[in-house]
Amino acid sequence: MATVDLFDRITIEPGKCGGKPCIRGMRITVRRVLELLATYPDRAAILVEYPFLEPEDFQQVLRYAAATVDDERLDIDQVA
Repeated sequence: MATVDLFDRITIEPGKCGGKPCIRGMRITVRRVLELLATYPDRAAILVEYPFLEPEDFQQVLRYAAATVDDERLDIDQVA
């Protein structure tokens, strides 16, 4: 499968959302969808609140995030 096929729902347009990756040319960024996935208890609740999103959007957002994350390890100071 070609890389383009993997992310055919992720669009980047210089004049839209500051050139950040968006979903299907809409004004909702990949980052916002990731925040929704991290916040909402289930995906069905997101679809009710954001009916223009589709389940495949979630899959591509997660794949896109995984593909763009660097494999470097970050040291995080934790206070117990």
